[in-house]
Amino acid sequence: MDVPDTVATALDDRPVTGRRCLEAGAGVGNATAGLLANGADRVYAVTNDRDHARTTRRRVADSGGDGSGGDGTDRGNDADRLAVLEADLRSIPLPDGSVDLITAHGVCNVLDPAALTAVAEELSRVAAPGAHLVVDDYDPLPDGAAIGELFAVENAASELARCRPALTFYPAAFLRRFFAGHNWEFDRERTLLEPVPWTESHVSAHADEAASMAAECPGEAGDALSATARGLATEIGSESVGRMYSLAFRRPG
Repeated sequence: MDVPDTVATALDDRPVTGRRCLEAGAGVGNATAGLLANGADRVYAVTNDRDHARTTRRRVADSGGDGSGGDGTDRGNDADRLAVLEADLRSIPLPDGSVDLITAHGVCNVLDPAALTAVAEELSRVAAPGAHLVVDDYDPLPDGAAIGELFAVENAASELARCRPALTFYPAAFLRRFFAGHNWEFDRERTLLEPVPWTESHVSAHADEAASMAAECPGEAGDALSATARGLATEIGSESVGRMYSLAFRRPG
């Protein structure tokens, strides 16, 4: 499986080989691919999106990986080491202390503060003593970033339709303190991308999401938000701005 450079960089100093791992918010399975490629003994990919679950299963099944993890140990094929769990991250169907390494790759920015707290508590519950946690996310965008205007429209549509923001960009310093407050010891911080390349496909996906939520809004407000999102996407095209960071923590043993 192809492993994105951001995932490879975030994991390259973590003890993945032979560990029980969890990808929190599997998306299309990028971190799952990295964990399997690095020789994880077992990977639990957790997502509440059925399409993402199917994509992750298919991606791993199609890869035909042998599970060697680079150290020569035969751990079986990748598909046998993967369990995709369709579940809410606030209620993970795993026992207490059952995983050794957790990744949250690009997850925190889609969690509002209340959801972030609930997810952090659940990740802490399933973490074994001495477990590692890798949190990769984005600093708030600088003033004047064009894509920031699109994100603001997406948040406005989400607030009107669902009474919560779609995106919350937490500074790295905040998440360091936040997870320390949940009994995780900070280990290191590194930059994964600077600037972040927001491609036309990224921009279009956010405009689509904004339009989808705007369709749930009553009256002319929804139409105006949808039109604004589409217009901004056309104007922006692509933009390179901001920083993606990686934070690593460890659970006391």
